[in-house]
Amino acid sequence: MLVCNARVLNNQLTGVPRYLRELISRFGDKVELIGPRRPREGINGHLWEQTVLPLLVGKRVLWSPATTGPLVARRQVVTIHDMVPFDHPEWLNSRFADWYRFLTPRLVRRVQSILVVSEFTKRRLIHHCPAAEPKINVVLLAADARFAPLDSASILAAHKALSIPSPHYLLALGSLEPRKNLGRLLLAWAQMEAKIPQDVWLVIAGGKGKKLTFGDMSFEKLPPRVHLTGRVADNLLPALYSGALGSVYVSLYEGFGLPPLEAMACGTPVLTSNVASLPEVVGDAAITVDPLNVDAIGDAIFRIVEDSTLRATLRSAGLAQAGRFNWDETARATWKVLHEAEG
Repeated sequence: MLVCNARVLNNQLTGVPRYLRELISRFGDKVELIGPRRPREGINGHLWEQTVLPLLVGKRVLWSPATTGPLVARRQVVTIHDMVPFDHPEWLNSRFADWYRFLTPRLVRRVQSILVVSEFTKRRLIHHCPAAEPKINVVLLAADARFAPLDSASILAAHKALSIPSPHYLLALGSLEPRKNLGRLLLAWAQMEAKIPQDVWLVIAGGKGKKLTFGDMSFEKLPPRVHLTGRVADNLLPALYSGALGSVYVSLYEGFGLPPLEAMACGTPVLTSNVASLPEVVGDAAITVDPLNVDAIGDAIFRIVEDSTLRATLRSAGLAQAGRFNWDETARATWKVLHEAEG
């Protein structure tokens, strides 16, 4: 039986844990999950992974789905989600970045096969680790079937739960970290908010505090009509997307980027970046802008808010684009790679 390195399942349900949950739900009893008995973060987690996990796996094939895995396990398939520690180590804790810059080149040389989640990640992996190229398999992600246009009652319930101050809002969903580019988004919003209807708000789903710092930009006081929800419960996300005038995701770097795809699956017009993997995800079904250009972000916000015909076009195109991605197909293609490694 194939063994899955399940350490990441102890983490919050962000992109990588969601990826693993979607796939193991389809693999059933064909995969044995092995993780630490209690959550292990940082160096303790990596020590468990490098020392204890190989003993538990033995000679079986190991699938490590979260960009990391034990160096001694040669019968291994690893999923690489992005190359941020190589491309932008300045965004990360220095010890975290140093560890992955040490681990990744050695790991991809040793394992049997490599899964990556986009053509962009494949290019970046080959750039930094050329020896990996013959082993790489590109398998795209998808949006869960529960991400679909929801009824007004579900949307209203989510608004109440999250204290959203207006039914008319743009949604920016993502963790508050430098690569999500929320500093420039807020600057664009500050420039544009006086030009759009006064009942339209910007809703940011992420952490909050008295002082908010986004990259090198700090805001002692937020611009007008910005609402921070804090972390959003997973069950509220489809309704939060469905109720939005548009989803704004101007990230500087993504290995794949699930939020724009989830938004499109909910029938929500998408504004996103024209860099990294995001053009692969949205195709021609979204407005794409240079994420470093504050004016371009602001202009696109204005277009989405003011142009109902544009929103209808993006809604239709987005639903069609999202339909091209399917977790069942992701699971089928992933299993093919894993099964070949067993043989």
